Formats: sequence, structure tokens, C-alpha cells
Amino acid sequence: MINEARVKEVLATVNEPNFDKDIVSYRIYTGCEISGSDVLVKLEIPTPVYPAASLRELTSRIETALKGAGAGRVTIVPKTVTAHIPAPSEKATLKGPKNIIAVAAGKGGVGKSTVAVNLALALHRLGAKVGLLDADVFGPSIPTMLGAPEVPAHASESSRIVPAIQHGIKVISVGYFVNKDEAIVWRGPRVHALMQQFLGEVEWGELDYLVMDLPPGTGDVQLSLSQLIAISGSVMVTTPQEVSIVDVVKGIAMFEKVEIPILGIVENMSYYKCPACGHHDEIFSHGGGKRLAQEIGTKFFGEIPIDTRIRFGGDAGVPVVVAAPDSENATRFIELAQKVALAIAGNVLSKPKKLPRLSVIK
Repeated sequence: MINEARVKEVLATVNEPNFDKDIVSYRIYTGCEISGSDVLVKLEIPTPVYPAASLRELTSRIETALKGAGAGRVTIVPKTVTAHIPAPSEKATLKGPKNIIAVAAGKGGVGKSTVAVNLALALHRLGAKVGLLDADVFGPSIPTMLGAPEVPAHASESSRIVPAIQHGIKVISVGYFVNKDEAIVWRGPRVHALMQQFLGEVEWGELDYLVMDLPPGTGDVQLSLSQLIAISGSVMVTTPQEVSIVDVVKGIAMFEKVEIPILGIVENMSYYKCPACGHHDEIFSHGGGKRLAQEIGTKFFGEIPIDTRIRFGGDAGVPVVVAAPDSENATRFIELAQKVALAIAGNVLSKPKKLPRLSVIK
């Protein structure tokens, strides 16, 4: 006879395909129901963008393990949840978003905003509730890249900021509140105040992920955000050549100092593929991002090529994930979204649950 204790013992030998950790200690297995020799297994999948192939593999591993232990029919009931990082006590908890993803770069011109926009849209396309915060105060490009909003940003009855809705995601940017030809010339304290307002006075609602497009470098915005809120992790964007790699190393060092985990590195403008003959040309060298990821021991999330369709989508306000959702380029961003979500879930699930504090009454 198989019982609940035996099920848990068997499933402690089953590893999740992405994390390579057993589903009991990683708290993916949450319980079971047993009727005779039939077993119904309850799971909590730690991200709404969990790959279908991973779920099929996990289901197969569970069925094989339990049937080998004497179970009859095995039924898997996966419930999708979003693993989220709790805010440290000294930082405010941002109401609504469960995870905050910082998309950063050591220097400008590497396509950071393109990656941030398409990452957010890819997460949304995969079924997550997503917001996008344009934290690049001095060069807000998100309004241009997303086009005219379906619902403009506006003030609520309680004088709070309601984000714009663009392509199904919630978006906020200083670009909505200033003339697009107006130069923003602000000192650090005013930038800090704006970040406080965007975080504390925007009605984000319940979100699985809030993607933040940071300005390049290691300035006031990065420091303000690291002080104000708990960030789940950063996605570093670089181009392959050495001048970009050197700067992204500085950005990584800054995030390490403020204790924000590096989720992984994306190599943008990795190569050019001729649409006529298929020839690859490594215009900005190649492989710098992957080499850096190996050197610092972080994940390499992949390569994004130089492609006029990606550039045109950003200029026209219809990013490639929306304009050509079945294209090779869109697929790359979909895969990026899944890798980022799994990296966050892995970081959260690997942390042991804190024991409750006990107070002794004398």
C-alpha cells in the first residue's frame, strides 16, 4: 500500500528539470490525495511562464517514480503561482508587483530598452500580469517604442497615478508627463523623488512582474531604486565588443555592492544575418557576453541579432513580439522571458523558509 509519507519520500528523489533540485525541498510538491493505489499529486508551479516542455518532463518523471513505487493511476494537478522575493525589513514593499526585474547596461546604445520592452511583452504573451516602468528619466524611450497607449496614464479619483495600458501591459514613464522635445535637467534629489512617486503613488495593481528599464551606467536612479525597494534581480544587456563588456562589468559590480542579484546576461546585436543569403557577419565581434557570464558565474540568456525588423518595430511603436509574434526574433524574446522567470523562481525557492519567531512567556 502506498501512503502519503511514501509519496513524499519518492518525490524527494524527483528533480525539477530546470532547477535540478528535488521538488519536495524546492516546495513544488505541496501534497497528495490517495484512493487505493491511485495518487493525485498537487504541485505549485513557481511562474506563470513555465515552459510547457518542462511541465511535460516533470509530469513524466513523477509518474515514472510513483508507478515504480507501486502506485496505480497517477494524476498531476499543477497550480500556477508566482514565487516572489520578500522585501527586506529596511525596504518598502511595493504593493502589487510580486517581482521586480531591472534591465540594465553599463553604457548607452546597446539596445537595453529594446530588450526591456520585448521582455515585458513576452512575459505578458506567456500569460503573466506585467508592468513596465521607464526609469530612464533623462532619455525616456518607452513611449516611442510602444506607440500610442490604448489607455493614457491619468490621475485617479484619489489623486494617484494610473499607468497607461499599451499592448496589454501597464506602463509608466516620465515621457508621458513632459513634452517629447523638452530636455529633462534635474539634479539627483529630484530624480530620487520621482522614483519614490513612481513606486509609491502608481496604482500598479496585482502584477507577476514589473520590468524596469534603467538608465545606462551606475548613477542616481540605480542607487535610489536599490535603497527604496527589493529588486528580484537584474538582466544585464551588452554588445559583444570589449568596450561594452568593460562597462557592463562595472554595472555588475555596482549591483553586487547594493546586493541585487544578477539574473543573467543578454548579448544584443550579437551578429547580422543576411536575409537574402543567410550569411552571418559578426559586426561587433561575437561571444563577449557569453564569455563574461562564464567568468562571473552567472547565466547566459542568449543572443539577439542585429535585425532591421527589431529596430523598425521599436521606431514604429509595435515591438517585434507584437508585430511578428511567430518570428524567429520574437521566439528569442519568448525564450528570454522564460529563462528570466525561471531564474527568479530558482533564487526564491532555493532560500529556506524562515522559522517563525517564538516568544517565551515567563
